[in-house]
Amino acid sequence: VVMEDQGHKLQNRVLPSRESALFQKDRYLEEENMAALFQTAKSQAELRETQLELERKLRLNENAIARLQANHKSVLMSVSEVKVVAEEQFGELLAAMRKAQADVMLFLEEKEQAALSQANGIKTHLEHRGAQMEKRQQELERIAAISNTVLFLEEYCKFTNTEDSAFPSVYIGLKDKLSGIRRVITDSTVHLIQLLQNYKEKLQDFSKEEEYNISTHVSAVIERKYWTSKPEPSTRQQFLQYACDISFDPDTAHRYLRLQEDNRKVTNTTPWEHPYPDLPSRFVHWRQVLSQQSLYLRRYYFEVEISGAGTYVGLTCKGIDRKGEERNSCISGNNFSWSLHWNGKEFTAWHSDTETPLKASPFRRLGVYVDFPGGILSFYGVEPDAVTLIHKFECRFSEPVYPAFWLSKKENAIRIMDLGEEPEKPMPTSVQAAP
Repeated sequence: VVMEDQGHKLQNRVLPSRESALFQKDRYLEEENMAALFQTAKSQAELRETQLELERKLRLNENAIARLQANHKSVLMSVSEVKVVAEEQFGELLAAMRKAQADVMLFLEEKEQAALSQANGIKTHLEHRGAQMEKRQQELERIAAISNTVLFLEEYCKFTNTEDSAFPSVYIGLKDKLSGIRRVITDSTVHLIQLLQNYKEKLQDFSKEEEYNISTHVSAVIERKYWTSKPEPSTRQQFLQYACDISFDPDTAHRYLRLQEDNRKVTNTTPWEHPYPDLPSRFVHWRQVLSQQSLYLRRYYFEVEISGAGTYVGLTCKGIDRKGEERNSCISGNNFSWSLHWNGKEFTAWHSDTETPLKASPFRRLGVYVDFPGGILSFYGVEPDAVTLIHKFECRFSEPVYPAFWLSKKENAIRIMDLGEEPEKPMPTSVQAAP
């Protein structure tokens, strides 16, 4: 009996302890479920908000595309109207030129007829006088044959009293007079040609003024909560927040350029050509290649590794001529391209076919920073512990720009770097090689 009582007491103490543990476990599971449900609801709400925000941005993007299409039509119509005016004005100009030509020809013909008429009048007079002098000569011969002295003197006196003592002297200054007329015509023509040549220059100067520029203006729409003005980055870590992934566009690469490593390395293999298809976008003369990605409306940063003297790294617009041999078809020779050139000894900056020598150390790895809204293009030399400014362009970007590369000499190479790779440590100065 005593043992049974003790067993019942022990059992009574154990059972409440098990029930408590099970209750606490259930409560813990319930709290976990509640937390999971709360987190799920919160994540679903955030997802829905993200979806709504993405839908809003898509609508804004579609609206922008629609406005650009309408703008395209508007530009075509407006420029067509101006073309009609230009055609009319140049038609009037051509008519005025034809009239001026006719007036000059009529002037010359009138002078020609006047000169010929004058010469013919003088010639007729001289011919008449010549006939009279022949008659006088015959008269002299008749008088000389008279043998009677009285009759001879009488006839001779009559002859001397009627003699004409004037002698004609003709000077024809056609060459002098015509050279003067020729000079007037030539000088007037040169002046008109200069005025016509100034047409384009005046239009370009006129269109430089913002008020009269017909280009399309697009600005970035930024939410109010992001209206803080970020300072310019100064360290590599700060630049990396604007990292962008770019690659070479095989449809633009010159046939002497070989693309490797998933279009992230390019090498000049002159004179070996590569069997690229003929495309309007491909460079034909200059050994150049563009990136597939365009940069627009925000900040960007990428790094490249250059090898060999004669490499150019820069930006250009989509409209750069792909087939021409003129300087304005390369990324150093026009006013819508900006580039940095390594010539084997030093870096130089190029824009509008103007070279600016730079005082900078040689770097193999370059960082390229683009602040599109701020109109800034900066080149940096990249080292493990620092970035060094090489040159900074102040630009006026009006349309998307493309990273552009010119490998002007054989075996030049450029590699687009993975920004996760740390820059290599520079070699000692005594053995450091130029890029």
